[in-house]
Amino acid sequence: MRLQEKLAECRTNKAALLATNFYNFETLLGILKAAKNKRLPIILQLSESSIQYLTAEVAVAMARTALKETGVEGWIHLDHGSSLEMVKRCLDAGFDSVMIDASEKPFAENVRISKEAVKIAESYRANVEAELGYVAKLGQQQQGSYTQPAEAAQFVEATGVHALAIAIGSAHGFYKEPPKLQLELLSQIHNATPAALVLHGSSGIPDDQLVQAISRGICKINLATETKNIFMKTLQRVLKDTDEIDLRKVFPVATASVTSLIENKLSVIAPQVC
Repeated sequence: MRLQEKLAECRTNKAALLATNFYNFETLLGILKAAKNKRLPIILQLSESSIQYLTAEVAVAMARTALKETGVEGWIHLDHGSSLEMVKRCLDAGFDSVMIDASEKPFAENVRISKEAVKIAESYRANVEAELGYVAKLGQQQQGSYTQPAEAAQFVEATGVHALAIAIGSAHGFYKEPPKLQLELLSQIHNATPAALVLHGSSGIPDDQLVQAISRGICKINLATETKNIFMKTLQRVLKDTDEIDLRKVFPVATASVTSLIENKLSVIAPQVC
């Protein structure tokens, strides 16, 4: 099943998929072990920096092989693609889904670029995600304009995107203050557009808010910061107390911490996984 079809199914059933960034083989393995243990599908995401680190071709080959070996249903997605060139590169490499992020540009320019991404992706039969509104990125202040229902409807109609990341109070990275999602606004956006709605910046959002967000229309929940944080913190702790130089003995401990994290996240949304 193509990802856009799965997300449409999620929208109908008021359910969601967890979309988790991976950074190397160890984090990929930790994520897929959790999905296998929970018997749930998952989206594997790569940022541009991860693609620069691994290369798109190696990342896809590694992810495809791991998905096959674990028997997990999953899709490979470009997270926050900054250019149409990157979108094309990832599609050529075999990604199932791409995000074009022109959200910091004026509305009309965001529409133009996102529409072009949809056009590029058509021959690949790939899912396309875009972003509308202000979802603070790492290092940015967590303030700005929320996505408005009328603009969301206009944007989706004009671009033809399958999924839309919206600004309803979340932010990338860890929160300095407990986040409070604008759930009523989410309901209004859901009612205004047929697109699958995406929540970025879920690291640190209370579980009850995630559950409510899914019930009000969120179909895809992005997770990144917590994944790399728990892997590195665990690795740092292990290395501090050992002289072991065999990475094959050290890395599995950090990988297991990723598995535990993802299992917990999947448990939160499991009753609402499509």
